Amino acid sequence: MTVTTPSQSASGIAPERFKQVFRNHPAGVVVVTVDGGSGPAGFTATSLTSLSLDPPLVSFGIGRTTSSWPHVERAETAVVNFLGAEQEAVARRFATSGIDRFAAPTRWRRLERGEPVLEGVAGWLRVGIEQVVPAGDHRIVIARVEESWLDDDRRPLLFHAGGYHAL
Repeated sequence: MTVTTPSQSASGIAPERFKQVFRNHPAGVVVVTVDGGSGPAGFTATSLTSLSLDPPLVSFGIGRTTSSWPHVERAETAVVNFLGAEQEAVARRFATSGIDRFAAPTRWRRLERGEPVLEGVAGWLRVGIEQVVPAGDHRIVIARVEESWLDDDRRPLLFHAGGYHAL
């Protein structure tokens, strides 16, 4: 009898292999915006998941070493902005570190309760943050959907194989 040992580290597969596998998994692109008390902040995410229908819950991940994490950590609410197929520039802007993501050419406004929302998006969810779960080098944010807006005629922006795409 021959026993083979899988070629992986004790903690799972190698990080590069993990990235390679998920590059082949298409995902919708959103920008999560918050204001934790020190002005608007936001980041591009492909980790949005519908979690529960009753109550309506979503989740998204954020790296704990990102510039947006301290803002999310202090925020009570957030806005999930669904990007349209033509909004690759917005996705790239909110994925770029070291810039003022809300400066021109970004168009945004505040919702009635003060949350920053991007103008011209395909839809948005205003959510109340209910729980933050530690998960490796990330945090999983679980949030209850409190309000929504949707432009039914827009195609979504997708991320696949390291690039942005439309359906």
